[in-house]
Amino acid sequence: MTGRVAAVNIGVVTEARWAGAASGRSGIDKRPVDGPVSVRADGVAGDFIGERAHHGGPDQAVYAYAQEDARWWAAELGRDVRPGGFGENLTTWAVDVTDAVIGERWAVGSTLLQVTKPRTPCTTFAGFWGVPDLIRRFTVGARPGAYLRVLRAGVVTAGDPVEVVDRPAHGVTVGEVFRAMSLEPELLPRLLTADELPGPTMDKVRRRLKAPG
Repeated sequence: MTGRVAAVNIGVVTEARWAGAASGRSGIDKRPVDGPVSVRADGVAGDFIGERAHHGGPDQAVYAYAQEDARWWAAELGRDVRPGGFGENLTTWAVDVTDAVIGERWAVGSTLLQVTKPRTPCTTFAGFWGVPDLIRRFTVGARPGAYLRVLRAGVVTAGDPVEVVDRPAHGVTVGEVFRAMSLEPELLPRLLTADELPGPTMDKVRRRLKAPG
């Protein structure tokens, strides 16, 4: 089965107590849009990002989440989870996002995207969903979705194929990075082979490996 984009989602401005201490506004509430959407090195055109200290930037320009994982969460929580409900720009179908290799490249529409790292759950996410223990449940569930760099700007439309055009030989996956940084520190040494990890993430890995105990 060929992977594809099930939906392209853009964040609307949400003002709430949980929306971030700095601005009080969040773009986590993303909604599907019709037609082609421009994707640039700094992200998806028209997308709102409230806390740029922690979100956005070249290594987190686009966030992808698998529709299959969203369905797992819908069953887990007993409620519907619509496209964009994870704050993702791209809702994918038949793309194994958790097992995507760090550094692999996706041809999507006229863009070229590169997998960089998993998403880390935050209190804003928990507040948006209204699930107080969501950070713990998200961590245990280990279905984090993937951040992407934009190697070639272009246009993406719902229904576009997602083609993996290059996959690094190291084999370190999004899921492995997430588990190593949360519940399975014994995986940390393996992450050192993934040169495509963002610098700050790699620095964090090295610090943890040097920490006593």
